[in-house]
Amino acid sequence: MTKPLSNDIRERLIQAVEGGMSRRSAAKRYSVAPSTAIKWVNLWNRTGSFEPRPRGGDTRSHRIERYAEDVLALVDAAPDTTLAELAAYLEEAHGLKVSESMVWRLLDRHGLTFKKNRARRQAATG
Repeated sequence: MTKPLSNDIRERLIQAVEGGMSRRSAAKRYSVAPSTAIKWVNLWNRTGSFEPRPRGGDTRSHRIERYAEDVLALVDAAPDTTLAELAAYLEEAHGLKVSESMVWRLLDRHGLTFKKNRARRQAATG
C-alpha cells in the first residue's frame, strides 16, 4: 500500500479548484486521478481539512478492553488456556464475539506472551 500524497499537493489542488479550475482539470494538472481530486475537494468542503485519514492499525480491539480483568484473571487461574477458549468464554459470559487474534492483541498489550523454550520443542516419545 502506498503512502498518502503530500499535503502540499492536496492544498495546491484545492486552491486551484477554488480559483475556478474544474476538479478534473486540476487532477490532470497535478497528476492525480480525477476521483482523488473529487474526494479531496469534497473532504475540504465537508470538514475544512485536507489531511489524509489515519491509516492501518487496529480499530476494534477497544471493545475487548472492558473485559480485560476477566480475561487476565482467567489466564492467571489456568495459564494453559487457549486463545479459542478465551474467545468462547467472552462470547458465553458477555455476549462479545471476538476473534482469536483480538484476544491475542489484548494479552500482548498486557504483557502476556508465550515464549518457546527447548523443553517445549522436544518431540514426544511414544
